[in-house]
Amino acid sequence: MPDIAIAERAGVGADGADRPTEDHVVVLDNAVLLLDGATSPHPDLPPGGWYAGLLAGRLAAGLHAEPDADLADVLAASIADVAAEHGLRPGNAPSSTVAMLRWQPDEVEALVLADSPIVAFGRFGDTKLDVVSDDRLVTLRDGGKLQTGADVRRRRNADDGFWVAEADPGAAAKAVRRTWPRTTVDVALLASDGVAIGVDEYHLFDWPEALRLARSDGPDAVLDAVRTAEKQDPDGTRWPRAKRHDDQALVVVDFTA
Repeated sequence: MPDIAIAERAGVGADGADRPTEDHVVVLDNAVLLLDGATSPHPDLPPGGWYAGLLAGRLAAGLHAEPDADLADVLAASIADVAAEHGLRPGNAPSSTVAMLRWQPDEVEALVLADSPIVAFGRFGDTKLDVVSDDRLVTLRDGGKLQTGADVRRRRNADDGFWVAEADPGAAAKAVRRTWPRTTVDVALLASDGVAIGVDEYHLFDWPEALRLARSDGPDAVLDAVRTAEKQDPDGTRWPRAKRHDDQALVVVDFTA
């Protein structure tokens, strides 16, 4: 079993008020799951954190029952089960990102759906870094194609849009995946976008620097750096964003320990 360190911190709602985190981390015997519930498009829908918690539980049960099952198959079945049990309909349901990391004696697998990346460090040909990220949502947002709630609803789980865990199990097949030989992976990070934003948008550090900080001062130090930057830009002047502080979750999986 690798050494696993976790840091989590709640953000604030769109209104700036404190509320429980909508990120969920689950550690299993041979896997780690990180889910980030999205803000629901309608106030009458259940919150994304509620959905993420249910889906995390289903994923954990599925992987426990079938430790070697295909990750996308487990995700599809879990999405279908939660939707059926709670009467959720595609296009009118809460949603969540999914990041799944699983290790076997001879390989390490990653699956990412929406914007919670997995970053592997090791020996991958000519590089020591492999970022498994799903940038479809960010690309649409940066291109000005998600300006309204209607835009988000129309492009969610659509071929010209982005894919996320919601009520359509077909989204699982659209996940970004990677498999590495076990001997080539030293460390892997799983991050919700409240942490990844420090690399991708704030440019406070790159992923190797984030790993060095997590190893020297603990993963909470990475969250602290992002939160400090946001406190210095409280009105979103330098970094426009929907919330002053997003939920944060970071998992460090060290296979060398």
